[in-house]
Amino acid sequence: MRFYSDNNATVCPELLAAIVEANAAPTRGYGDDRWTQGLDRAFGRFFDAPVATFPVTTGTAANALAIATVVPPWGAVYAHEESHVVRDECGAPEFFGAGLRLVSLAGAGAKLDAQTLARALDAMPPSVHTVQPTAVTITQATELGRVYRPGEIAALTALAHERGLLVHMDGARLANALVALGCEPGDITARAGVDVLSFGATKNGGLAAEAVVFFRPELARDFELRRKRAGHLLSKARYASAQLLAYVEGDVWRRNAAHANRGAREIGAACGAALLEPVEANEVFARLGEDGKAQLRALGFEFYDWGANGSGEARFVVSWDQDLSQVEALSRAIRALPASRGTETALHRPRRSETQ
Repeated sequence: MRFYSDNNATVCPELLAAIVEANAAPTRGYGDDRWTQGLDRAFGRFFDAPVATFPVTTGTAANALAIATVVPPWGAVYAHEESHVVRDECGAPEFFGAGLRLVSLAGAGAKLDAQTLARALDAMPPSVHTVQPTAVTITQATELGRVYRPGEIAALTALAHERGLLVHMDGARLANALVALGCEPGDITARAGVDVLSFGATKNGGLAAEAVVFFRPELARDFELRRKRAGHLLSKARYASAQLLAYVEGDVWRRNAAHANRGAREIGAACGAALLEPVEANEVFARLGEDGKAQLRALGFEFYDWGANGSGEARFVVSWDQDLSQVEALSRAIRALPASRGTETALHRPRRSETQ
């Protein structure tokens, strides 16, 4: 009964069917196919905004190439200290950005806020001796499963734009955030002031299907060359593009994310006072104690340790294809743990066994 990560999930039938359809006959390569050529129209409708959309196969490529495209080598990118680009990309943004610097900031729930960003910008006035403030990157949903509201994003983007910075969003779990908020895709992206988005489908039922979406298409001028140089210009792009079309046009994103979010809410309710963060998307963080975690594993539940060694913290991720009977079984097992669970104390500092 696995609650490791939504990276472990299967590919959903609709997206497999899209791959089969794209495989029916030979067609032109390197994105000169009807599926890839249709991405701008489909994503433009999805976000209700003009876009330039480029398929890639990994979230790391999407984040690193998107950031590198809009930030020069002497630029600074402000990110939360727990963000994926800071902790889990093996330096890819800095590598593809030829030396750009990620500047880590704190914030509850792994979220940045406008006040924290303003203080950071005020504390480092640009000069020829410093890296130049150039961009902000935020994660939706965050590494602690929290969700940015439209107003929170708008406040960040307004400040960033006022100071001459662009805004990137890591949307690896964008669908889960949209379902949690019950809003339209454009409400937390284009209309909220986001300039470029890493759009994730892999965690929510796709097969190596990610995209970079520019809401200011003129910013994409160098992206195609960077993508080629990085080895992400796909010769058979139609297989990723066909999935992305089926994902956004068939409402697959919403159904899959709703299922995962529902399971996470049920587990979160079972955790009660042991819950470390409000459950807003499809991840649950709880302090269950080392004994409590051992008891759950003895019952066959698989999940990642979280926090510092000995903290007793755990992370559970519910996937689009999670059997809800397993969710119910885990919830019962958590409720049955001794009331003394969670007595260990440690500084909360996420530890990861694999990429999120």
